[in-house]
Amino acid sequence: MIASLSYLQAVVMGLLQGVTELFPVSSLGHSVLVPALLGWNNLVSSQAQAQSFFLTFLVALHVGTALGLLVFYRRTWIRLLSGTWSHLRRAPRDGWGTLVHLDDEKVSPEYRLFALLVIGTIPVGLAGLLLEKPLRELFAKPLAAAFFLVVNGVILFAAETMRRNRGRRTRGVRLNDLSPRQAAGVGFAQVFALLAGISRAGITMAAGLARGLDHEDAANFSFLLATPVILLAGLYKLPELLGHLGNGVRAQAAVGAVVAMISAYVAVSFLTKWFRSHNLRPFGLYSVVVGLILVVRFF
Repeated sequence: MIASLSYLQAVVMGLLQGVTELFPVSSLGHSVLVPALLGWNNLVSSQAQAQSFFLTFLVALHVGTALGLLVFYRRTWIRLLSGTWSHLRRAPRDGWGTLVHLDDEKVSPEYRLFALLVIGTIPVGLAGLLLEKPLRELFAKPLAAAFFLVVNGVILFAAETMRRNRGRRTRGVRLNDLSPRQAAGVGFAQVFALLAGISRAGITMAAGLARGLDHEDAANFSFLLATPVILLAGLYKLPELLGHLGNGVRAQAAVGAVVAMISAYVAVSFLTKWFRSHNLRPFGLYSVVVGLILVVRFF
């Protein structure tokens, strides 16, 4: 297929990616549904193909989104990396066991959180390498994406119900109280976001809430966890954009990536404030209502 992508499409898709990657409503689902609704058949027809200029274009948007997250959380990442480096330098003196026994009193909070993020990244990294392409070829269709968007809404409502019931019985936990097993569980939840319509941010927040985190900590852990996953996945596939699949779309990809970076920064700025006093229910309602409408539309 000859690459055909306008700058208007690049801007719209960049804005869509940057916002819906962080709002718990599924960026992958919207990248399938919006082109179909707008009649952008050049994008719709290319999505389920193994070799697709549109999927290559999306790589640039993911890199832009990750850069927006990195800019927003730059002080946090500098603190985590600095703390991790200091911990590694102290390991010969404090004991090499402090690298794996994260509840040891000699383990710094910065190293502990960094290690939890690494643990949480491993499951989706492995699953993405093995399952992303077959799942995309099977489910990157408007009807399937609309159905899974409804499922996404149900997950968000279920998470809020579980948290309300849990809150009546137990005290919540803070981010640094998460165990490695709990962090791995939150990270594993990202695997389901390989299905178009299931939100990465939404399902990781839901998993965090189920483990006792409050909304603010669940959101911050979700966004921090998403940063290396999105960035590494984008960089892993960046050679495709520089190869023949990028012919005719590289300039549009650069524009879309900049738009995605800016919109991701604005989105995460808004959401980190939102989740200090609000919950996931509005996003669950959006997912269910819009998903059901689109199921009828594409059935």
